[in-house]
Amino acid sequence: MLSNIGIPGLLLILFLALLVFGPKKLPEIGKSFGNTLREFKKSTKELTDDVVEEMKEVTGVVNDNN
Repeated sequence: MLSNIGIPGLLLILFLALLVFGPKKLPEIGKSFGNTLREFKKSTKELTDDVVEEMKEVTGVVNDNN
């Protein structure tokens, strides 16, 4: 979805963000967005690891019964 924006679209979005939030607030917003994204990635990795572990346990139990 974001790959279709291109350089001109990205520059327009950054310019509009600068107009709306101002130069002092924009770095703070970027930092909080980065922290949120990092936490989201961490949570999804943990969830994926839990699901994989559960699947290994389930398939291990099924294979022992055969």
